[in-house]
Amino acid sequence: MRKLLVLALMALAGCVTPRAQTPIAVYDFGLQRLATASNAETSGNRRLKASLFVADAAAPGWLDSTAIHYRLAYHDLAQSHAYANNRWAATPAILLTQRIRSRIAEINDGAVVSAADGARADYMLRLELEEFTQVFDTVDQSRAVIKFRASLVESGTRLLLAQRSFSMEQAAPAANAQGAVRALTEASDKLIGNLIGWLINELPRENQNPGMAQTISDEYQ
Repeated sequence: MRKLLVLALMALAGCVTPRAQTPIAVYDFGLQRLATASNAETSGNRRLKASLFVADAAAPGWLDSTAIHYRLAYHDLAQSHAYANNRWAATPAILLTQRIRSRIAEINDGAVVSAADGARADYMLRLELEEFTQVFDTVDQSRAVIKFRASLVESGTRLLLAQRSFSMEQAAPAANAQGAVRALTEASDKLIGNLIGWLINELPRENQNPGMAQTISDEYQ
């Protein structure tokens, strides 16, 4: 009897096949928009002329992961959800920091410095990411929402020169993770344009060319 039971269990185990796992899609901000913006920003004399330390952006705990977050405004806007089989290649704060450094480096005749460089800079840019989410207003309509606060500090004196909150919303082309990625990427690029324009206005005039801010910001509108 025991032998028959063992054989039955073995046969049953042989019939059970493991469920196929859904592959995880991994996203970053891509390169196409970066190349297009680079050509526009480096034409003419629209340049920064300041050595700038761009610190790694800070983020709240719930954003400190590679999850792609969304909210259901029609149900409970205070609750954050994450897509199960889609994620970022790095945390949103890291992706945003890398994008900002690349953009500023392309239009800066000074230097863009990170912590890994171990070099000094005249000014420091600090970013605090507050929101980086896809918000569903209805089941099939959504938008990207990004919010961060930027602080410009003089490195030598630690004096806060300027501080401003930035926000951007961008309609998502699809009510899914792919739509979230595209909308969040486009909104990030527009916000970076606004951030650069703000830096040009706030940095001391002897360190940069005047008359640039509005033009650069308009490139992303």
